[in-house]
Formats: sequence, C-alpha cells, structure tokens
Amino acid sequence: MSALARLAATIAERKGAAPDQSWTAKLLSKGPAKCAEKFGEEAIEAVIEAVSGDRDALTREAADVLYHLLVMLAARDVTLADVEAELTRREGTSGIAEKAAR
Repeated sequence: MSALARLAATIAERKGAAPDQSWTAKLLSKGPAKCAEKFGEEAIEAVIEAVSGDRDALTREAADVLYHLLVMLAARDVTLADVEAELTRREGTSGIAEKAAR
C-alpha cells in the first residue's frame, strides 16, 4: 500500500473521531466548504513555492496539498479509489481529446 493510500485510509478512519482528538476530524467537522477552503490555501502556498524555486519547501507544501485534497474528498465521500478509477478511465486519452469530450 502506498503512503498516499495509507493516508487516505487514516483520513477515512478519523472521519468519525472526536474533533478535539484529531486535526482531521476537526477539519471534517467544519464541513466540506471549510475543507475546500483549506485545500485552496494549501494549493496557493504550493504555487508560491513552485515559483520561488525552493525544492524542499515545494515538497512540503505538495504533501500538505495532497493531505488537504484527501480531506476535502472525504468530506464529500469521494475516495482515493474513485479518483484513481477516473485517472484509469482517462489513461491513454489525449488531454486535448478528453477536454473536447466534456
């Protein structure tokens, strides 16, 4: 199991935890909109680090983005497996062709 899959499983487990005992549970208790807001903040921080050229800082921010993306997905009952299935469906399709099909 990959680190990302383990993280997704941990987030799923924490979904029912007490908000005062888990940062993930606390975020989820605030609802999908707050989870999306936090994801957006982390994405902006990653963009800033990508522009600055600090590889280590970008790596840290990218990890934060992935965590908050998984939390946001969990808030809407979308699993990592759901996202992986969509990526598999798109595999081998040109990005241009995929966008035209939408």
